[in-house]
Amino acid sequence: MNEPQAKIEAALENQGDEYLTFRLGDEDYGVDILRVQEIRGWETATRIPNSPGYVKGVVNMRGSIVPIFDMRQRLGMEVRPYSKNTVVIVLRVKSDRGERNMGVVVDEVSDVLSTQKDRIRNTSEFGGGIATDYISGLADADDKMVMLLDVDKLLNQGEQTESENEDAA
Repeated sequence: MNEPQAKIEAALENQGDEYLTFRLGDEDYGVDILRVQEIRGWETATRIPNSPGYVKGVVNMRGSIVPIFDMRQRLGMEVRPYSKNTVVIVLRVKSDRGERNMGVVVDEVSDVLSTQKDRIRNTSEFGGGIATDYISGLADADDKMVMLLDVDKLLNQGEQTESENEDAA
């Protein structure tokens, strides 16, 4: 590799990553900002019969049917009524079936967090016994910690269960 190319790659590596942060109760979470398609106010979704409780339903966004998940329920947190700060973050999610948009209901959007990769703690540092399947890392943000979510694992879990049930039938 030539020297200018190495400098460019080093600069890109040191540039860091950006995460859209949001709150669920007193906890801060983040998702890769490149996955965020849009942020919308809460609107009632069309309920889907026999769906898990965390699936609020689907909405039509410019001709695309987008499933909406309540993040509090998805993460096993206490359910609270939606407020004027409640928003839906529409994310681009990858699965075995390709990419698609999915919406997540959160209490409120906080900020954009810029951080260096070497400042993100790996989930293996948390120790055994803590379920970290959906957490890709933990980042420092001033005086608080932000859990960085793996949206592909988190939002595809239900889809995997459905396909396993179909295979068993």
